[in-house]
Amino acid sequence: MNSILECRNLEKSYDGGRTKALKGISLSLGKGRIVGLLGPNGSGKTTFIKLINGLLSPDGGELYIGGYPVGVETKQMISYLPEVTYLAKSMKVHQIISYFGDFYRDFDAGRAYEMLNRLNINPGDSLKTMSKGTKEKVQLIMVMSRNADLYVLDEPIGGVDPAARDYILSTIVSNYNPESTILLSTHLIADVEQILDDVIFIREGTIMLAEPAERLRKERGCSVDEAFREVFRC
Repeated sequence: MNSILECRNLEKSYDGGRTKALKGISLSLGKGRIVGLLGPNGSGKTTFIKLINGLLSPDGGELYIGGYPVGVETKQMISYLPEVTYLAKSMKVHQIISYFGDFYRDFDAGRAYEMLNRLNINPGDSLKTMSKGTKEKVQLIMVMSRNADLYVLDEPIGGVDPAARDYILSTIVSNYNPESTILLSTHLIADVEQILDDVIFIREGTIMLAEPAERLRKERGCSVDEAFREVFRC
């Protein structure tokens, strides 16, 4: 199998069907790729991510992770970074590492401590003493310290300053298994463009474009960010 994720005619609505978040999308994500799920706020990115993680159920279509329908088997394959921090503020970093180690069989505590050291984060500090950017880094370190098949990162750089974004992106690139896939959702295209292998443009629950980033640049003669602005201008 060359793909980690397959979906066909995937649909999701809210408000009793009045608000269509996903309108029959079909996608295939290859293994060993860093994929940008790119779109403005309200485009359906987070809905798609929640469906992947089994936090929502689709209204129609099919969704498979590693050949399995979303369920118990797929949860073991995915390492998920939600948009909102979910860790208790009272916890110290070393307690969070212990928690992840108990909860996930594929968690590598040594990798987590190595990344903390590289980013000058004290394992003895509690989250409540940290800036928003440092909290984001800690949560990302926990996610990237798992040996997962698919890493799903929802707006990992959305709420931090430009310097922290550079740290976060370098952490993503240097701390994942190259045979695994990263799906990275963001609307900050210029900040992530340099790390992307593939791009998906989504608007109002519809896939506008899905192809390798380099092919997009060659065909359009511009950056991914410029192509995004052109596609979403109308």
